[in-house]
Amino acid sequence: MSNGILGTINSPDDLKKLNIAQAEDLCSEIRDEIIGVISKNGGHLASSLGAVELTVAIHRSFNAPKDTVIFDVGHQSYAHKLVTGRYKNFDTIRKKDGLSGFMRPNESEYDPFVTGHSSNSISAAYGILRANIASGSDAYSVAVIGDGAMTGGMAYEALNNAGGKKGNFIVILNDNKMSISKNVGAVSRSFMRLRSGRRYHRLKFAVSNVLLKLGFIGKGIYHIISKIKSYLKGVVYRNNIFEALGFNYLGPVDGHDIAAMESLFKIAKDYHRPTVVHVVTKKGKGYTYAEASPNEYHGVSPFDIDAGATPSKKNDFSSVAGQTLCDLAKDNPKICAVTAAMMQGTGLETFSKDHHDRFFDVGIAEEHAVTFACGLASGGMIPFFAVYSSFLQRGYDQVLHDAAIANIPLKLLVDRAGLVGEDGETHQGLFDVAFLSTIPNVNIYSPYCYSELAYRIKETAGNSELAAIRYPRGCEIGNYDVDCSGDYSLIRAGSQKLLITYGRTFSFAVEAAKKLSTFDILKLNKIFPLNKNIFEIISRYKTVHMFEECVVSGGIGEHIAARLLENNIKCEYSIHGIDGIFVPQQTIAEAQHQYGLDTQSIIEIMR
Repeated sequence: MSNGILGTINSPDDLKKLNIAQAEDLCSEIRDEIIGVISKNGGHLASSLGAVELTVAIHRSFNAPKDTVIFDVGHQSYAHKLVTGRYKNFDTIRKKDGLSGFMRPNESEYDPFVTGHSSNSISAAYGILRANIASGSDAYSVAVIGDGAMTGGMAYEALNNAGGKKGNFIVILNDNKMSISKNVGAVSRSFMRLRSGRRYHRLKFAVSNVLLKLGFIGKGIYHIISKIKSYLKGVVYRNNIFEALGFNYLGPVDGHDIAAMESLFKIAKDYHRPTVVHVVTKKGKGYTYAEASPNEYHGVSPFDIDAGATPSKKNDFSSVAGQTLCDLAKDNPKICAVTAAMMQGTGLETFSKDHHDRFFDVGIAEEHAVTFACGLASGGMIPFFAVYSSFLQRGYDQVLHDAAIANIPLKLLVDRAGLVGEDGETHQGLFDVAFLSTIPNVNIYSPYCYSELAYRIKETAGNSELAAIRYPRGCEIGNYDVDCSGDYSLIRAGSQKLLITYGRTFSFAVEAAKKLSTFDILKLNKIFPLNKNIFEIISRYKTVHMFEECVVSGGIGEHIAARLLENNIKCEYSIHGIDGIFVPQQTIAEAQHQYGLDTQSIIEIMR
């Protein structure tokens, strides 16, 4: 707990009382606090360290919560939390019943919108602005979006809608040259060109500040010069992308110079029309290890501050998927990998190096990724799109319309399926089974161990089906002597009780069976469509319990229940899963126990 300036900051109003030197000292204290807490709790480190001065400058320049500030994704909002009354509870971040790692309106009036996924901040902030205008409010609405999130198509839909309109709407582009993996594409190259004109913009800021300090006459001269400059620039040069969409463009400005940013924000506020302020920051600033390797410090587990975070060398499901794909690609020139800015997270780093011409990072654009991969498949390639379960939600329409209708043999590697832990509601991979099983032609598999995962990847690479292979975050729990080659496996114990499950939960079921030996286990290898033979098996039992690490509504348990009813199969039947809630942050183990999906819970239910 700080005894310095940070301990005196209870709201953004307190920031306005500081001089620039004090504000800069505060930023150092904020960085120390973030590094100290995240070294214990884990979390998004590099992105939050890079946005400290930016956050302080924003809250000194605007009047939150009347003026709304939305941080896109929200993983860079730790400094925001510290200066908006949550400092005393900051050590609970990402813990059960503690502060969220993202913006949450139920946590603070300074969080105007739920965040967690990228590219939605401009849409939300513009909606808030239009509500302000409708109610007669002159409040500012501010969206803070990174250059990585600007690769998402939704951001451009919002820019297109808001451009050229009136209103106190400001988009702050936090340009740190990174998203999670290195930024790619034409948008990234465009930002590189915009950054190259910083000397010109420094001179422009200096002249602007002098004119604006001259009162009414100075403002008049400033606006006349701006109009003449815009006209001449439009004749001689191509406008940048923001100006082409109807926004004023200011910047780039040093995102670690509080005074410079405050001057620019003042100019932006005086426009009273949509304006983009381009701020250049350094991801990981203030912590040597994070500055040197910002991608490795994007999201970290607990670590020693002096030694730095040590990247995990052990296998997990993501690395096994990536290595299996890489090995297959050596012998099959048609295999390719697609990612949406998640190369490291989905285990494709080695593939990107060994098979560079068949590796495609499309940016934060899951919708495009699905259809792009369908195009690859239509051209004769065998594409695997590796994507987090919660991010695939944004590609539902494309899986249905562009893949399934034509039965294109796209392969989806659905990473982080099931409970994911401390990132909370927006990242839990609990919905993929429900939404994918509504789509005809989609075949869904859910391996429980590394060898089964590798087998399914190899099998689907050699067939023409549209396949989704879902697997959890982290490591395998066990590897048992069970045949996973068919659609299902039955482990007999001579009981009248049957437990049905799949994926990671199968390991807990086996461990529970070792202690009880009072139930049989039906393991679903292909979880959808369901093999009709399983209903003949189920009909032999008096009591049947379904365990699945996904939402109950639309899950496999409900599909089975419907078939039991249709076929007049009578048994005592129950479903155990996640029912009608969004699961908040907590460890995976805590959540598994709370929702009755761990070994001890299974023992209690099956006893």
